[in-house]
Amino acid sequence: MSKYKYEVIIYWSEEDPAFIAEVPELPGCAADGDTYQKALSKVEVVIQEWIETAKELGRPIPESKGRLVFAYKNIFNA
Repeated sequence: MSKYKYEVIIYWSEEDPAFIAEVPELPGCAADGDTYQKALSKVEVVIQEWIETAKELGRPIPESKGRLVFAYKNIFNA
């Protein structure tokens, strides 16, 4: 398991039509999926790639808040 634990925000995007998973602490780090589970699974891979790329380029890796948090806005059809 990674030592980095970042907040992940998941929301539905009408524009994309997909769930979007964003990592606010890592600029540009996001993924999408047709379910929130798929978006979360994809963003976990993107987080690792973001960190690996930052290391390769000698860029700083932001400190995580020390906890893994998922914020999910549920969309219900009425």
